[in-house]
Amino acid sequence: MGIQRRTVLAGGLALAALPAAGQQKQYGPGASDTEIKIGNTIPYSGPASAYGTIGKVEAAFYKVLNEQGGIGGRKINFISLDDGYSPPKAVEMIRRLVEQDEVLFTVSTLGTPSNSAIHKYMNQKKVPHLFLATGASKWNDPKNFPWTLGFNPNYESEGRLYAQDILRTKPNAKVAILYQNDDYGKDYLKGFMEGLGEKGKGLVVKTVTYEVTDPTVDSQIVTLQSSGADTFFNITTPKFAAQAIRKVADIGWKPVHYLNQVSSSVGSVLKPAGLDKSVGLVSMQYIKDPTDPKWASDKAMQEYFAFMKKNLPELDPMDGNCTYAMAVAQLTVQLLKQCGNNLTRENVMKQAASIKGFQIPMALPGVLADTAPNDFALFQTMQLVKFDGKTWQGFGEPVAVR
Repeated sequence: MGIQRRTVLAGGLALAALPAAGQQKQYGPGASDTEIKIGNTIPYSGPASAYGTIGKVEAAFYKVLNEQGGIGGRKINFISLDDGYSPPKAVEMIRRLVEQDEVLFTVSTLGTPSNSAIHKYMNQKKVPHLFLATGASKWNDPKNFPWTLGFNPNYESEGRLYAQDILRTKPNAKVAILYQNDDYGKDYLKGFMEGLGEKGKGLVVKTVTYEVTDPTVDSQIVTLQSSGADTFFNITTPKFAAQAIRKVADIGWKPVHYLNQVSSSVGSVLKPAGLDKSVGLVSMQYIKDPTDPKWASDKAMQEYFAFMKKNLPELDPMDGNCTYAMAVAQLTVQLLKQCGNNLTRENVMKQAASIKGFQIPMALPGVLADTAPNDFALFQTMQLVKFDGKTWQGFGEPVAVR
């Protein structure tokens, strides 16, 4: 079941975010002159608990925002519950947020399996289901699911990005793949195989899966090594990513190692795996990397480090999950500013589908958040990166992948 976590924050008025004067006030469930209720479920416990830092950072962000004045005189009441990365638990928690707490919308619910379990419910209830912490392609379906809009770049597009890099740099590669046996893993695999095209069947020599309930993926790594592969696509969540990186190094396997972006955090994945064992990993970025010294003089990154030191000293500021959470919170604030005094669920969704070229402070320069009523994919541009033992280094130009 895991420990239930409930974070409810309050505060005052943010002068910088006042809505237009004279705009008529309209409120839906969870909104009033003084409050905006936002719901969230995330794994504070269970096999994906490394992601719990996302909820902690977002909660602290809204707390500070409230202390500085809130948004348009309204406090952000952020209610964050532990779903343990369990779809049935996620359903239970979301029902509570919608039916008991009556939140205006949910934000940053994590995981493809958990969001899949609540997908139809949120759309039937017509509750904005926003900025999901997952890149499954199904979240960009405004025709059939007009109340769901993701955050992460599309997993299929990311998979195609790696496939294209392999075809360009190692056209005769022998590819081994490890993936989580659910929608999340299958989405990455689908995009990767599409990216390889007709050559894919010949290049991929071994594919194995794991379940989130497995204690380790050590045996899967040994199996993949024995296939003779010289290239490895690692489609895993943080706990298993760290295990896989460590095991690959420990058994002396030296493939070109592609790691999905959702597990590219230096703090929560590469450090536990061993920075020395992570050298040469290839991944993707769209959020600024806190371990990269090139951002040392960047105003947004300086503010981030100051925020973490003051408000969350127990967390590792080098954890990419923390910068990710900051980016989501910054976009959520932008959304609420766009809504002004019309805080109905309908207008929240309308504004979420009308984000025009917004530069999130924590996103890479030029990686803009952009949506349209017929296209809910927030980001199209990605940067390939390689780990040098200390930080991720970008190579090549940022690539737009659909």
